[in-house]
Amino acid sequence: MKRCNLSAEVEIKRFIIANFARDVTPDELGSDLNLLDSGVVDSLGLLRLIAWVGDTYHIPVNDVNVSTDDFSSIDAIRSFIEESRSGVLQNDRSS
Repeated sequence: MKRCNLSAEVEIKRFIIANFARDVTPDELGSDLNLLDSGVVDSLGLLRLIAWVGDTYHIPVNDVNVSTDDFSSIDAIRSFIEESRSGVLQNDRSS
C-alpha cells in the first residue's frame, strides 16, 4: 500500500498533467487550484480521477460517498486519501 504524504501530491500532479494538462508543469499546477472550475478536469475526467485514486491508493470508492469537493483540488484529493485511509469518510459519511 502506498503512503499518503508529499509523494501522494507528486503522484496526483503527475496523473493530472499526463491525462488532463499536458502543457502544464508540476510547478505551475498549484495544489489549491480548483481543477473543476478552471476546466483542467471535466466531468468525465472526474470519473477517471476518482477511479485512479481508488485503484492507486486501494480505496473502495464505491463504498464511500464521494463529493466533487473531494476532488476539486490536489489538496482536496490528498485530504480525501488521508481521511479514507483513517476511516473518517466511512464513519462520518455513512450516517
